[in-house]
Amino acid sequence: MSKLELDISDLGKLPDACKKLIDFAGNIKLFAFNAEMGAGKTTFIKQLCLVLGSQDNFSSPTYSIVNEYQSSKNKIYHFDFYRIKTTEEIVKIGFDDYIFSGNYCFIEWPDLALSLLPKPYLSIVIDHQQNNRYLYAQIIE
Repeated sequence: MSKLELDISDLGKLPDACKKLIDFAGNIKLFAFNAEMGAGKTTFIKQLCLVLGSQDNFSSPTYSIVNEYQSSKNKIYHFDFYRIKTTEEIVKIGFDDYIFSGNYCFIEWPDLALSLLPKPYLSIVIDHQQNNRYLYAQIIE
């Protein structure tokens, strides 16, 4: 099982960390982000989008559930399932269409969606302790 660990404590080094994560993922475009509230999921995803060539305005899709961004090559879908209560709610937004589109899908609070994700996908944990943040990525096959 492939794993990657990155120190993402320094915001100035986020672009490099994002490039390493994208390289690690290879052809995998489904990223499931797990972390506590305020750990930096949205900040990291914003930087991922910038590294992928998007110039869009980024925001957390907490209320819209999904935001769509345009990158230099494809679309990027950013999900936030914090307010979702059931897997059925995820299915009703057309989740399959997004995850099988061949575009990047970045999913915050993915627990209810995990059973819907095709393998392989990238499971990412952001752990923060005091002022330090670490990203742990693992390919789920």
